Amino acid sequence: MKLEAKLEGSSVISHSQGLVGRLETLLLQGNSSDVSLRVETVDGDEAKQFQAHALVLSLQSPVFGFMLQNRNSSILLLHESQDCVAVFDKFIRYLYCGELSLHMDQAIALHKLATKYGVSDLQQGLTEYMSLNLAGASGSGHVVDWYEYAAAAGDEGLKATCLQFLSWNLSSVLRSAHWPSVSAELLMALLRRSDLVLQSELELFEGLEAWLVQNDPESLTVENALRAVRYAMIPPRELFRLQRRSHMLARYQESVRDLLFLSFQFHSASPLQLAKFFDVNCSLFVPRNYLTASWGTPWVINSPARDDRSTTFQTQLGPSGHDEGKRVTWNALFSPRWLPLNLRPMYNEQGAMHQSQSVQPSVSAARPRIIITPTTSSAEFAGVHFQKTVIVSTRQQSQLVVHHVYNFHQSTEEAGDFLAHVDLQQRTSEYLTDGSLHLHIIIKPLYQTLIAIKK
Repeated sequence: MKLEAKLEGSSVISHSQGLVGRLETLLLQGNSSDVSLRVETVDGDEAKQFQAHALVLSLQSPVFGFMLQNRNSSILLLHESQDCVAVFDKFIRYLYCGELSLHMDQAIALHKLATKYGVSDLQQGLTEYMSLNLAGASGSGHVVDWYEYAAAAGDEGLKATCLQFLSWNLSSVLRSAHWPSVSAELLMALLRRSDLVLQSELELFEGLEAWLVQNDPESLTVENALRAVRYAMIPPRELFRLQRRSHMLARYQESVRDLLFLSFQFHSASPLQLAKFFDVNCSLFVPRNYLTASWGTPWVINSPARDDRSTTFQTQLGPSGHDEGKRVTWNALFSPRWLPLNLRPMYNEQGAMHQSQSVQPSVSAARPRIIITPTTSSAEFAGVHFQKTVIVSTRQQSQLVVHHVYNFHQSTEEAGDFLAHVDLQQRTSEYLTDGSLHLHIIIKPLYQTLIAIKK
């Protein structure tokens, strides 16, 4: 018995757990059953039978309600796929008890049943379950399966969530045994994105070539996929090597010849010169989130709730081979309780706080901040602006997975939403690994078209 105090003079007596237990007993023993559900595969190889109650089924499922109203027998025959038959006992128990336990490999089948029979609460709960368990499911390939299922079922929210996770953890996806099973539709959706997190564009090309060899798709798919690679982000020496040893490039050379030629021009000419004739803001010249040292640095902050931390690192001025020898030095400052200048208390010459600010709760605005600034003179950045990206990773099943990605522009020193609403005092925070904050800072140089392109 559970007794809860409510308004003064009133209480609530709750025996809901006991009611759930009696409903489960009702299902298991079939007492007072008025309908028999026979669930079998289309070919009839596997079947299960449940003694059920029309009232309960109709209350939980409008689809069952309609079917039961129009039945002409005490037996209701249901045809389901084999995976759905295997979990139907869990599904029917949910209708009686409002809860179920599941493994990751059962999520799709249960979602199918919830969708088919209009059990919206369960459908939404399973979508949320899959969205919250992407990291744990990544090693077994379930994220790819969940994406493909969401795409087929028209669940745009789950589809977008899975695609975002795969994009942020593409290096591990490319190395997994499940990469060859990715559909052509998912492959192209990934290739078109600029927020992919991976070691380099070369790693992406090698993963793409492995997929193409394994799946042997039609020529149009191959051409579209090869043209989605950003060859200009691959150093010239690697491009020459690819042309010599890649059978796929040799076979489809005519399809990507213009991209390779433009990429070599990009690496050999001054970006300012190139910008006079080409649109350097097109996707070919836009870097993704590369993890190699030329683009940024990893940064592990131990005990991030205590003191300010800082680090210094260098990146290449731009992705063009013309800028290969030029470096930009960056300072990064992390503070667990940073207070913006406009909210810091101001003092007069006698050291007293201004009265107008003494009553402001400015300290409550303090929260984790990261500030990244160049030490190099901005005069050396002519034609280049920088997008700064901070990746936060957490450990799941012995490997780091990307938990969140923050982006901010050259014109701002800090990411305004960085770790917003995160309590770093909690060592069990989902953003921490063994009490430490695992960051990776990426500087993405983008060339600007300064002069109108000649037609």
